[in-house]
Order: sequence, then structure tokens, then C-alpha cells
Amino acid sequence: MAINAIFFDVGNTLLFPDHTAVLKPLHERGQVPSRELLLEIERLTKREFDSLQQSGAVDHGFWHIYYSHLLERLDVPDDSVRDSLVSLTTMSANWRQIRAHTGETLLQLRERYRLGVISNSDGKIAEVLARCGIADCFDRITDSGVVGKEKPHPAIFDAALRSMGVSAAESLYTGDIYSVDYVGATNFGMRCVLFDVSGAYRDTGLPRVESLQELELILENN
Repeated sequence: MAINAIFFDVGNTLLFPDHTAVLKPLHERGQVPSRELLLEIERLTKREFDSLQQSGAVDHGFWHIYYSHLLERLDVPDDSVRDSLVSLTTMSANWRQIRAHTGETLLQLRERYRLGVISNSDGKIAEVLARCGIADCFDRITDSGVVGKEKPHPAIFDAALRSMGVSAAESLYTGDIYSVDYVGATNFGMRCVLFDVSGAYRDTGLPRVESLQELELILENN
């Protein structure tokens, strides 16, 4: 069946964290992690988190694992700093960095497809997307903080598809974490392409892109 609707994750897909805000506890200590280190830690965390999700033994959230690894590398053994970093990162308002041409590419995609959002967030992701100037690109925005279920739970995918009046078979989803986004979407019957800026899934053989422009090109060729 042809793809008629595309749904997007937000974090590390449409919007990226403002490191000035989320890493403030580290900056106050004189620690400024390089972009290369942050991407390395992201790749490491995604592999670990995916493995834990598959075994059903996840004891901590993604960002808890991420900042535990980062602080270990920076030799900052302080749980209070880690907890502050997790708190700042899970605030949707701090996800406000948007890549060049994001809005332009979404509008181009909207000429051919219906567009929606499915995001694990705090109930305020629509406001964040509006402040970043791209909320109007989407027919519907589905936020776990409103729905009450987070990806990969099927209820949030069901809510999103029902809100748009489309079927799973005609829908494609793109997000950045295999065990949350890819597994959740494909288990619900959607197609999925990982949005893999960090390169965590580069050697897995899974469908992946590193930009919206690359996604648009794949769609044009299919």
C-alpha cells in the first residue's frame, strides 16, 4: 500500500537539545563536552538502552543511562549533577534547536503526504513546535503527556492514527531510538525509518536516514 501519512518523533528528529540550557550544571563546573563526545555517548547509550529494552530489564530511563556514561567519561562522580541534567533534558522547552531547512522540507513533504507527530513528552510539545515555527506543518500532534501512554506502547500509535483517520498500513514513522520508535511503530503495522544523526544504527542494516532531506529523497525514489 502506498504511503499517505508520515509521522515524526520530535527529540533528535525534528528538534535537538539546547546544550547551553541542558548542560548548564556541567558548564558551571567548567566542563564543556565536545560534540564528538556527546555523539559517542549517544551511540553507546542507544545500544545499551535497546539491549535492556529487549530483555525487559530496563531499570533507568534513557537519559539516566546517557548522563551516567557522560559523567563517568568526564570524571564527575556526582549523582546530584546527573539528576539535574536528566531533569533539564526531559523538559520539552529545552528542545529548541532546529536544523536548517527543517520547515522548508516539511512543507515540501506536506504537498504529497499528511504529516503528524508522535512524541514521548511532557504534554507541552505542541507549544514547543509552535515556538520553533513548525507546528503548522502537521495535521495532528500526539503527545504521550496527553495520551497517557509512551512509545513503544501501541496505544499512543493508535491514538495518533485515529486522530488523522489513517491506517497503519498507509503510514510511515521516523524516530531515533530502535527499541522505542522502530519497534513500537513496526509492531503496530507501520513502516519505519530510523532518524540516525549520531550513526548509532549505521551498521545494522536497518532503514535509516541522517536528515529530512535524505528521507525526502528516499520517498521520492519509492
